[in-house]
Amino acid sequence: MGWLNFFEPKMKLKHSFGRGINADLSENEEEEFNKSYEAFEAKDILKGYEYFFKSLENYSNGTSNKNIITTHEADRLNFEIFQGSAKISGTITKENLYAEAILTKKSSANVALKRLILERNYQLTYAYYFSDDEYIKLKLFLDNITMNPQKVFFPLREIALNADFDKEYTKSEFLDIPIEDTEHLSAMNESELQLKYNFLHRWINESTAKISTLPSNDNAAMQSFILLYLIFKIDYLLVPKYGIFQKSSKKVQEYFSDENATVEAKNEELRVYINKLKEMDFEEFKTNFYNAKYTFNPLEKTSQEEIEVFITESLAKIRWYKNNRYNQVIPTIYNYVALYILYNYGLHVVLKNLLHTLVEIQDPDFFTSLGYTPLYNKENSTFAKRAIISRIDEIIAPHQNRFKLLKPFGEKLNFTSLNEFSNSFYLQIKNLNFEEI
Repeated sequence: MGWLNFFEPKMKLKHSFGRGINADLSENEEEEFNKSYEAFEAKDILKGYEYFFKSLENYSNGTSNKNIITTHEADRLNFEIFQGSAKISGTITKENLYAEAILTKKSSANVALKRLILERNYQLTYAYYFSDDEYIKLKLFLDNITMNPQKVFFPLREIALNADFDKEYTKSEFLDIPIEDTEHLSAMNESELQLKYNFLHRWINESTAKISTLPSNDNAAMQSFILLYLIFKIDYLLVPKYGIFQKSSKKVQEYFSDENATVEAKNEELRVYINKLKEMDFEEFKTNFYNAKYTFNPLEKTSQEEIEVFITESLAKIRWYKNNRYNQVIPTIYNYVALYILYNYGLHVVLKNLLHTLVEIQDPDFFTSLGYTPLYNKENSTFAKRAIISRIDEIIAPHQNRFKLLKPFGEKLNFTSLNEFSNSFYLQIKNLNFEEI
């Protein structure tokens, strides 16, 4: 179903990027969803849930990620849903669904965490926190009398996303309180972590050097683009968890929401935070990463019109800088636009994969170091033109039966320079037509 698989990427990537689900849904996802709807209508509740869970299962290279596990008993269906640091365990009968996720031991929680948990209960719609004899848990209870796939999707999404967020927040903000039920997490390869650590320092140094080249007067906005681009790049390409993710998210939120602070003051806050990242040693850095399974995307669906407006406004800013001969910041803004969209918007699979391709072209050194074939050669400023055109075709073609006016655009791109290429790419993104005829 469109509302369900709207976010799921289809490109075969060897690594995870960004905060979405880096996996494929089943080829039979829509069929499984429709079967779920029919089973619920026929009051075959357990079968309805069984089909529904199959529609949420995702795959890597054709192999199930086992992000959802179900087991049958006589008159009930037991399930586990994995979402990052959280594992949601539940039981379904014909009458109801019960699910819970463990946060921490009750004996470990201090007053500040307990107060936070009480506040969280006022913010949630379907789930709420409670404690049993041993643990503090987030739980969900649903009545199955009038159940259908839409009615179960959003409550399960809420408990999964919030259980994951709250566990990460607890680990980063309450250092003495251990989070529980994390046996499903696995450590990331040490060599990959070292590579990410090295690129973190390289990017920070490059950003510092670029800021030093800016004109001495009226450069606050240019500094903002450089600093925010750095944070968005760290988030999308390195994908840190726990403290780095929490603090980075907070800095970005503060930058865009604080209307009273000057741009200069906001930049200083970002700079101080980035310096702290630079001072972090490798042993601390690697505690902010893990491999996990994901079932739900955290971003809400964004309309194509909203993305068009953002691109239009961004390209207008680039023209202003170009007309005023501030050429040193223009490549940064072209890179910033794609990562801003990937960070902030819930994207259709086509848009997400296209923008990822642009990021891959704009930062070939990082992707080459991970073992990907480069799409752009920085030394001689040349593109792998045929590979890029083929990639765009592969991204768009599977969706043309549904969106008749959605057309590949690789042949229309300007390959004369990276700036011209990025500009033409955004113009084509603006013109994508997702109308269902």
